[in-house]
Amino acid sequence: MLLADVVAASAGVAATRSRTAKAAAIAGLLRRARDDEVPAVTAWLAGDTLQGRVGVGWRTLTRPAPDPAGEPRLAVGDVDRALGELAGTTGTGSAGRREALLAGLLGAATADEQRFLGRLLTGELRQGALEGVVLDAIAAAAEVPAAAVRRAFMLAGSLPATAATALTGGVPALQAVRLRVGRPVRPMLAAPGSSLDAALADLGAEVTVEHKFDGARIQVHRDGDAVRVWTRTLREVTDGVPEVVARVRSLPCRTAVLDGETLALDDDGRPRAFQDTMSRFGSQLIEGRADETVLLSPFFFDLLHLDGRDLLDEPLAARLDALAGLLADGEHAALRMPGVRRPTPEQAAGVLADALTAGHEGVVVKALGSPYAAGRRGRAWQKVKPVHTLDLVVLGAEWGYGRRAGKLSTIHLGARDPDGGEPVMVGKTFKGMTDELLDWQTRTFPALARERPDWGVELRPELVVEVALDGAQRSPRYPGGLALRFARVLRYRPDRSPADADILDAVRALLAGS
Repeated sequence: MLLADVVAASAGVAATRSRTAKAAAIAGLLRRARDDEVPAVTAWLAGDTLQGRVGVGWRTLTRPAPDPAGEPRLAVGDVDRALGELAGTTGTGSAGRREALLAGLLGAATADEQRFLGRLLTGELRQGALEGVVLDAIAAAAEVPAAAVRRAFMLAGSLPATAATALTGGVPALQAVRLRVGRPVRPMLAAPGSSLDAALADLGAEVTVEHKFDGARIQVHRDGDAVRVWTRTLREVTDGVPEVVARVRSLPCRTAVLDGETLALDDDGRPRAFQDTMSRFGSQLIEGRADETVLLSPFFFDLLHLDGRDLLDEPLAARLDALAGLLADGEHAALRMPGVRRPTPEQAAGVLADALTAGHEGVVVKALGSPYAAGRRGRAWQKVKPVHTLDLVVLGAEWGYGRRAGKLSTIHLGARDPDGGEPVMVGKTFKGMTDELLDWQTRTFPALARERPDWGVELRPELVVEVALDGAQRSPRYPGGLALRFARVLRYRPDRSPADADILDAVRALLAGS
């Protein structure tokens, strides 16, 4: 298969807003690919490379490219091998060698292929919801149930590997993908709930209501004395959280996979600033410096495996029973996420009030009959906060005026397109920004600039910011047909990627009367 075939399919995906049409275009390409081409093709159409970062920066790719080839001749395998060479080039003089390798690759590419490769290597092909579209395409191409593909992907954590498994082995191979202690599972996520009463009415009486912390999601695997920790995005952080490792190593079990949250607490047990928690994961701070003496406290709310028994497909009630047994004694009981099972409405309101009094965000209402499923499929878990918040993609920033002159101030906010397109702009805000945050934006944004108009910078969709707002209203001013009401910045989310941002439907749900 030629790279030109992938470029054409990518263009077809970008040209339609229909999720079905996108999936059909990708499925058609996957059917034509050879077995050894499927992983690379899948990765590219999802906006990634098999090699991850290949050591080629945005600045290198903005230099004039070699004259393009007149006819397509680059094969998928040739491009994948070239990217592998780029990623493997290190040491003294590696920058020059990478530039030569890149020039050779681009010189063999047509103009369309050059543009595609440039966007691929800078992350410009990332389209948020496209992951779900690719999973649908894999199911269609392999003629297997979508549920089998989603489950294998949850357990394997890799789109290319899942595609190869489905297309070469079908349903039996997908069903053979099992939870493996030491390999992270893609996390189940909570959908926004409009209110506690609405969530209870939606899910019924068979629920648990738990505290919603303002911390970092963690997944912890234990195999004997070996303990490993991953973040929500499946980035391993084991070495940075020795206190979490020690607590899990002390549990009375041989093997376990725990899902939970961790955060920094002050001496009174109240949550410290969010950046204190995130600094322990090696994320860039937005404000201030991390206190290296800050300790993280883990709290677990789910158990996916225990001593040889996989619990993923069992109802949440059974998983919570197993978790309660594991954390039964006094020392370990403090590791359980606070909550109440099958509460009355008054008890549920009390859990929410207790969470807010303790300085936490709110609660999560979970259906006790639900199995564990990656992402936000359905509404079996619903998070309820008294203040509406959204995680949005920063699309640009405008130069300030007055006391903010010379600083990048007002930011443009985009919601994730549920059909896999570019983030859709839904508003702007300059509220909630400290002087330190303004300085950080002014230092950081130019390196992420896609364009630099007179008014400021247009940014590549890489940063996620959490905003509080009073709701949404219909407006023709922005492409999404919506505008945020009184949005203000809470903080940037270095623990989240644009693929984790809220979708446009989450903004629509905040419309008055919806």
